[in-house]
Amino acid sequence: MPQHKILIIGAGLSGLSAAALLARRGFDVTVLEKNEHPGGAAGLFQQDGFRFDMGPSWYLMPEVFDRFFAQFDRKPSDFYNLIKLDPYYKVFFSRDETVEITPDINQSYSLFDTLEPGGGKKLQEYLALAKYKYDLALNEFLYRDYTSLLDFFNRRLVFEGTKMHVFQKLDRFVQRFFASERARKLLEYNIVFLGCSPFKSPALYSIMSHIDMTLGVYYPQGGVHEVARALEKLAVEHGARITYNQPAVKIGVSGSRAENVYTENGTRSADIVLAGSDYHHAETTLLDPPYQTYPEKYWNRKLLAPSAFIVYLGLNKKLPNLQHHNLYLADTWENHFTAIFDEPAWPENPSYYVACPSKTDPSVAPPKGENIFMLVPVAPGIEDSDEVREHFFNKLLTHFEYITGISIADSIIVKRIFSQRDFASYLNMYRGTAMGMAHTLWQTACFRPSHKSKKVQNLYYTGHYTHPGIGLPMVLIASQIVCDIIEKESA
Repeated sequence: MPQHKILIIGAGLSGLSAAALLARRGFDVTVLEKNEHPGGAAGLFQQDGFRFDMGPSWYLMPEVFDRFFAQFDRKPSDFYNLIKLDPYYKVFFSRDETVEITPDINQSYSLFDTLEPGGGKKLQEYLALAKYKYDLALNEFLYRDYTSLLDFFNRRLVFEGTKMHVFQKLDRFVQRFFASERARKLLEYNIVFLGCSPFKSPALYSIMSHIDMTLGVYYPQGGVHEVARALEKLAVEHGARITYNQPAVKIGVSGSRAENVYTENGTRSADIVLAGSDYHHAETTLLDPPYQTYPEKYWNRKLLAPSAFIVYLGLNKKLPNLQHHNLYLADTWENHFTAIFDEPAWPENPSYYVACPSKTDPSVAPPKGENIFMLVPVAPGIEDSDEVREHFFNKLLTHFEYITGISIADSIIVKRIFSQRDFASYLNMYRGTAMGMAHTLWQTACFRPSHKSKKVQNLYYTGHYTHPGIGLPMVLIASQIVCDIIEKESA
């Protein structure tokens, strides 16, 4: 039987992981990527001896990566060196109050005891529940497709629903355990990794605390971009072809089937098309209106995940007061979420994240230099002019210098800003969001865009818009789900 010819749009982690899986299963796979290197949001920026991960910088849920590579009889260590960070991260509440979360869970219990009476015991109970939810989600819910309400509200979910706290908001759930505002922030900040707010997301996502506090935070030497390079190698090893500088401009449909993909450099025919690009872009730009499952009015009703104001800084000196991962959690906690989700605007007193990977990895900065990645979650679609960017950067830099007690303005030798308009132009992300759709209850599982077009028989989707959603591990799972669907329907 002749091979099915598959065109995959996008060489981000979703497109590359799908390419590897499908090529291994005997499909004739070609990946079309608009940019000149792999990774998509997990791209790479290099300048003057500095090497920056452009997007994701946290490596969580290592068992998902292990499970993915095991399908090829390989291990992540065949491609990159993974280390467990210690501490996992440092949190600045103010200039004079910082805490660190480490691999020693007993230290975390002791820390929470200092935040409120019995805090350690409460954390132990909270994490036990989070582990229960995580194990159930991983084994029962994450690796399956959802095509209808009946799939989602099945007997198991209804039975387990109260234990999973699907119908309760995360912030309310955390308040059941902790009165301390500091404690609650430490358990809620990570919901931003899922593109949402603790005041809007289901308490199901308390699993994130188990993921980072118990399972741990890791780092692949060379940066997260090494994961993209590993997937690229894996795909090519199994026969996939990856072509760069090939922006897709249209999916050609005849009748109810996609027959080709038009790029700026020509036309490619296909038996199957898999879009690993931004879902909104694929639906509303690459497809003509009659073939759109989700037209513009669908997207207008959705709650988008934040965009990100990112600054890549190369410094000519070392910073003694930072760890690999650092967080500033502002006193005006709720105001920042309001400025993202409810009243979109540049935040007045933002919480933010600073990575300093050169603390762990000497390859990402010159000797005696420091690699700094600063990220502020911001609303998508707001004004992003050069003037606005520079004003916000100066404000952020001033606060960073104050909170850390370190002056860096005179030590900057590399500087690049990447924000809403770059996400839109470089990655075709809808309204410049950095992560797609937020994880609310009604944007979870069957309420996320489908892995399969309802209008075009042989058109499929993967990536962070589809189930299970946002994050590097989730994208790998999404590709496994859609590749199973493609294989079944092509048999």
